[in-house]
Amino acid sequence: MTDKNYRLSISGMSCAGCVSSVEKALNDVTGVTSANVNFAEHTASVIASVAAETLIQAVKEAGYDAAELTASDADIMAKKQQQDLTHYKELIKKSLAAALIGLPLFIASLLGILPSLESFSNRLFWLLTGVLTLVVMIYSGRHFYLGAWKSLHNHNANMDTLIALGTGTAWLFSMIVVIFTNILPSNVQHVYFEATAIIIALINFGSALETKARGKTSEAIKRLIGLQPKTARVIRNGEEIDIPIEEVGLQEILRIRPGEKIPVDGIIIEGSSTLDESMLTGEPMPVEKKTGDDVATGTINKTGSFLLKSTRIGKDTALAQIIDMVRKAQSSKPAIGRLVDRVAAIFVPVVLIIAVITFLLWFNLAPELGITYALVATMTVLIIACPCALGLATPISIMAGVGKAAESGILIRNGDALQQAGKLTTIVLDKTGTVTQGRPAVTSIKSLAHISEEDCLSLAASIEVSSEHPLANSIIEAAKKQHLPINDVENFQAVTGKGVIANINKQQVLLGNNKLMQQQNIDVTALQDEVKIRSAEAKTPVYLAVNNKLAGIITIADPVKKDSREAITRLKEAGLKIILLTGDNKQTAQAVAKMVGITDIISDVLPEDKAHKIKQLQQAGEIVGMVGDGINDAPALAIADIGFAIGTGTDVAIESADITLMHGSLLGVVNAIIISNATVRNIKQNLFGAFIYNSLGIPVAAGILYPVMGLLLNPMMAGAAMAMSSVTVVSNANRLRFIKTVKSGGEK
Repeated sequence: MTDKNYRLSISGMSCAGCVSSVEKALNDVTGVTSANVNFAEHTASVIASVAAETLIQAVKEAGYDAAELTASDADIMAKKQQQDLTHYKELIKKSLAAALIGLPLFIASLLGILPSLESFSNRLFWLLTGVLTLVVMIYSGRHFYLGAWKSLHNHNANMDTLIALGTGTAWLFSMIVVIFTNILPSNVQHVYFEATAIIIALINFGSALETKARGKTSEAIKRLIGLQPKTARVIRNGEEIDIPIEEVGLQEILRIRPGEKIPVDGIIIEGSSTLDESMLTGEPMPVEKKTGDDVATGTINKTGSFLLKSTRIGKDTALAQIIDMVRKAQSSKPAIGRLVDRVAAIFVPVVLIIAVITFLLWFNLAPELGITYALVATMTVLIIACPCALGLATPISIMAGVGKAAESGILIRNGDALQQAGKLTTIVLDKTGTVTQGRPAVTSIKSLAHISEEDCLSLAASIEVSSEHPLANSIIEAAKKQHLPINDVENFQAVTGKGVIANINKQQVLLGNNKLMQQQNIDVTALQDEVKIRSAEAKTPVYLAVNNKLAGIITIADPVKKDSREAITRLKEAGLKIILLTGDNKQTAQAVAKMVGITDIISDVLPEDKAHKIKQLQQAGEIVGMVGDGINDAPALAIADIGFAIGTGTDVAIESADITLMHGSLLGVVNAIIISNATVRNIKQNLFGAFIYNSLGIPVAAGILYPVMGLLLNPMMAGAAMAMSSVTVVSNANRLRFIKTVKSGGEK
């Protein structure tokens, strides 16, 4: 391992003696070239050929704590994005270069204006064309031929082998025809330079599109990185200064202001606030935080200002660990075995053996026909084995299946996901935003006889306009939907942890929980039974009192989506096991599960626990689909065999998933499985059709009919067979456009 430069944040140092201790501990590590500690910054600069973890362990063993200060993930992602863009542009250039030769030849061939091979000048034209095609093969197709050579060197075969074999054979045969025109039969005097160039152009173009699509998988990481602010306000030597996030050290004191994102994990040492932690928990309700509470990177400070002491920085923060989990899941997720490559591993050697046998049989059993017929038959065998239909069989079905899915509001990231969806045995559902709507809403109003439900809601909305309570918006929205009046308030007072008090139209109005009612001596007996019922349903009842007299209760909850139960019923009918997996409490999870017909529940889980539960199911032999909508679902979505993201959810969830349900309905999962099964059947049909042409064509190309009928397949006919097989494959794939999918309410 070569020397690397490390920057470490050191905590626990209090004097110059500590500096010496840390430097000695670092310098004693085998592989460390130099170590210098900066006491003012509490950092260490180390040049070493060992891993950062080894250096951190040495510091800890010396009695201090350390963490690595790294280049920002944003910079690393930007560099990778630039590399992908460069590769994409290079593939496009290669595709255009090949098309520049192949397309004019193809068009001229269709128009019948290409010169024959009869005259010397015409043969010079074709010779020049062959040389130009060779240049294209070297520039645009070099990676195919190198891949085929490496594959051969490793004693196997793949699509590179087929591409190299097909295009190389077509070019070689064409050059033989041009150079030895006079000694070849007239019926074989045909060149295939345009086929060689166009095949290389199309395959490069497809690779470019794949590179672009593959780059989308990093969008989840980029969006997660975007949750972390670029700077932090630290207090050093009594002064507040803004510094880059990479320079924040352990045990630093940071000032967090209203509306800011938390830059590092830490503990509140002064002040209190309300934080939006939905990126971690997926729950829409902001959480109250006070001195002594832990806070996580990327969560959002809603109201108050507080001081924070950093406890985890850089790669150790909760957000960084989520990013790391998504990265690992994306890179380690096993792709479905490439069926065509597996087939090619057998098919290509067989074709080569047949080609050799064909040459030897013609050369030895028909010596009077000379080497010409042996060469023609051998080349025809190789040309008819060109992977046109075989290469199209899978991607053309995937394209059609993905297109049909898009019509149904299902966006599929890659072909593997489409193929795998029909094999799922277990569907794991997040609760908030997936089974439910994901936002609090007023679900019921119960008023006493002396006041109407409309007046209750109007008064509650009027007082909540001045409130910062997390449930305030749901009450205001409910009043606006009913076009109820929002009145001015006077003497507004927020009672921490209990509710709000104000005067509206000369009436004293109280809105809050049972603690507020008890504090103000309001008798709530009349609605006690209603409160018990709503609480058992995991809903939040809010009391309303007017002039020291109970008026009613307003119930707030996260409503279940209208078609969730129908979708879950259909999935269960298809033989799938359904599990509800949520960060919410057990009571709420059970209430929601009961409404939609789910019996398997896992509640009170953190993001890393969700991913762990998915792993456990996979280890038990289940093929798992995970459906979620929040940032907290990203690791589980990425590690599942198929991740389904709700399109109305966060961008991070969408970019971590394999399939996005744009309509936000779980019926999209049902439709994805229907389309998957149809597409896999279509792929198998296409592969069968492609091999029928090859299986029937190769023996004929080898000359099996010559002894009986005097028929030797013309290489042009071999090209026509390739074209026909491609037409058959494309036509069959287009049938996927007519798949019937399910709509809400059972409609097809």
